[in-house]
Amino acid sequence: MDFIAFIAGLLQDPMAAIQGWIAQGPMVAVGFIFLVVFIETGVVFMPFLPGDSLLFAAGVLCHGEAGQVLPIWELLLFVWAAAILGDQCNFFIGHFLGRRIIDSGRIKALTPERVAQSEAFMDKWGGVSIFLGRFFPFIRTFVPFLAGVGGMKWHHFFGFNVLGGIVWSSLFTLLGYFFGQIPAVQEHFELVVVGIVLISAIPAVAGLVKARLSHRKERRLAEEDRDDE
Repeated sequence: MDFIAFIAGLLQDPMAAIQGWIAQGPMVAVGFIFLVVFIETGVVFMPFLPGDSLLFAAGVLCHGEAGQVLPIWELLLFVWAAAILGDQCNFFIGHFLGRRIIDSGRIKALTPERVAQSEAFMDKWGGVSIFLGRFFPFIRTFVPFLAGVGGMKWHHFFGFNVLGGIVWSSLFTLLGYFFGQIPAVQEHFELVVVGIVLISAIPAVAGLVKARLSHRKERRLAEEDRDDE
């Protein structure tokens, strides 16, 4: 229950969660931020963690008294490491255990639609999908896993992983750092977080809808072919 409450609080108000960590000390704060980013990118059954909004909130708090505990450059170093190591971990999980995990069906987040969506994304963009996938929730978690399952060469994966991890984590952290002090953003921070989540989720939702429509179309065509026979 404590873990569920922790996740629920993090999803509901990442700013309050980080403020609580900061109150416990700098290493606690950066440690939890590192852990959340690492798990979201590195553990295939935890794609729902709030990576984008967490990074934005952390960037906002790199000012004032909180900024003394959570300096921006120290934060960036930790989130870079978490994003890169997380994807690397996910790649190896996919490489060594991926097919067994998919076939087991035990990971509910790894639905056939999401697998198909991520695979289509990778087929379209090739190695660049490792970089671009960082900016799409759920796809961000599944792409490195499926890259490992599909046998992508590690040295090919690694370069895109490093570039994507640094750009993605820096973008959302620095957006919070530079724009989080705007009064309108501070007054309506909850709405800003919801907006970040919704905007980030649009491509994933659109891809899921497209995949389902395509699946229905293929099934209808197959039924029509059987009727013609």
